[in-house]
Amino acid sequence: MIASPTSWQVYVAVGLIFTAAHTTVATPVLSTRQATGCTREALLKAADSYVAAQTAGKLDSLSGLLASNWTYEENAKVISVAKALISKPLKIDNHRSIVDTVACASYTELIVTDPANPHVIGTQLRHSPDGQSITLIDSITSTTGAWLFNAKNTLEYARQEKWDPIPEDKRDKREFIKAAGDAYLDLWSDKDAVNRVPWANGAPCVRLEGGAYTGGPGKPVDTCKSGIPSNSSQAPNVRRRYVIDEVYGSVNIFNDWLHMRDAIDSHEFRLENSKLRYIHTITSCGDHACRL
Repeated sequence: MIASPTSWQVYVAVGLIFTAAHTTVATPVLSTRQATGCTREALLKAADSYVAAQTAGKLDSLSGLLASNWTYEENAKVISVAKALISKPLKIDNHRSIVDTVACASYTELIVTDPANPHVIGTQLRHSPDGQSITLIDSITSTTGAWLFNAKNTLEYARQEKWDPIPEDKRDKREFIKAAGDAYLDLWSDKDAVNRVPWANGAPCVRLEGGAYTGGPGKPVDTCKSGIPSNSSQAPNVRRRYVIDEVYGSVNIFNDWLHMRDAIDSHEFRLENSKLRYIHTITSCGDHACRL
């Protein structure tokens, strides 16, 4: 993780980067077969309906999609919709979604730069096996005071990146994409994890962490290896929940950061040519300051 929002040199020197250990998984990936009824089109349509709901600050656009016993979780807490961020209208400047037809789920990143109410939000939607209804809206929300938060910077850097579909003959397998994300998140608690991460040696890789960026887009010297932790004996990051999209070479992982005062974290990874290309993080420390 980046140690200072104002000093990249300090960041590299102290060697801090967000990641976690491979332990408990709340939503295990047990199959590579598409869930019955879960199509990319249906999952993307539902994700768009969620974006519309957050824009409006009400659930009208999700009418007919929510299961009778659906749950809303925000920053690892089940709360009522009336008290949730989804009930507050937001002017969304940018959003991007990936979908997982095996887990019947989606992940959406939202960026809001409104000076009066800035947010960067990551949301996983979990669907019933038949894909007909949403059973869980799971959001990690960050705003002023969150780790390295700067929505304006996040928007600027995110718009410089290219998240195009991977050509079909160059797509990595689901298991490989998941393993890449897990290996990176294991850096904090496993000294051998650094050897399992598919680093883009000689090719660019950039990390967008809060509003801080590890480099410019497309430069060969850009690396996601800068600042990886030197201490691999820290508490693991647990309760991992995955959304994996082979079409975009991406995996999003929600997890809990025990070594950072139980912070709630989202890491999204994109692979190109079987190597890390982009990493996006969103981190919330709740009502206390983030501190490693």
